[in-house]
Amino acid sequence: MGDVSMELISVESLAERLVRSPAGKRHLVALAGPPGAGKSTIAGRLEDRLNAIEPGCAAVLPMDGYHLDDWVLVPRGLRPRKGAPETFDVAGFAHMLKRLTANEEPEIAVPVFDRSIEIARAGARMIPQSVRVLIVEGNYLLLEHDAWRTLAFDTTVMISADRDTLRDRLVARWKDHNLTPHEILAKVDDNDMLNVDLILSRSRPADWLIQT
Repeated sequence: MGDVSMELISVESLAERLVRSPAGKRHLVALAGPPGAGKSTIAGRLEDRLNAIEPGCAAVLPMDGYHLDDWVLVPRGLRPRKGAPETFDVAGFAHMLKRLTANEEPEIAVPVFDRSIEIARAGARMIPQSVRVLIVEGNYLLLEHDAWRTLAFDTTVMISADRDTLRDRLVARWKDHNLTPHEILAKVDDNDMLNVDLILSRSRPADWLIQT
C-alpha cells in the first residue's frame, strides 16, 4: 500500500454506488484491512445498508472461514502464527470465489470461522443465487504476495486505522481470552502486529479507503 493515497468513502456512499451495479452479474466487493481495523463491523453495516435499499441483494463472505485447522497448523509449527497468510487455505478460498462469481447454483454453502472455539465450521452460511452484491471481508484480500495476488474483485476497499490505534484494539480484544498481560502482549507483538505491518506495507491500492 505504501504511500499511495486512496479516496475516502463512507459506508452509505459505498452502498449507493454498489446498489447501482449492473444487473445480471454478481458483483464482488473486497473489504480488506489489518487486524483490528473493524472489517466485520463495516461489512455488517454495508450489508444492512444495501439490503435496506434493495432487500436480499447483499450478503457477506468472511475470509476467516478458510483458516487452516490446528490439526494442520500444529504439526507444521504454525500454530503461534495463526492468522498469518500461510495459515489460510488460499487456494480453496480462490476456488470458492470463482464458484460464487459464476453464480450458477441455487445456493452455495460457505464456511464460517467460530472464534469461540477457534474452528471453521463448514457450510455454516448459505449464499443464495439472488444475492448480487457479495461483500468479501478479510485481512489479505489485496495482498501482493504469492497466491493472494490472484484474487479478483469488482470493487476494492481498504479499511484501516493508524498503527497505534490498531495495537490498542488488538490488546483489548485479547483481554477477553483469560490470558495474562504478558501473554496478551506476546500475541499482539509477536503475531498480530506482524500481520498488521505486512498488510499495511504489501497490499495493493484499493479503489476506496474507509478510516475507522
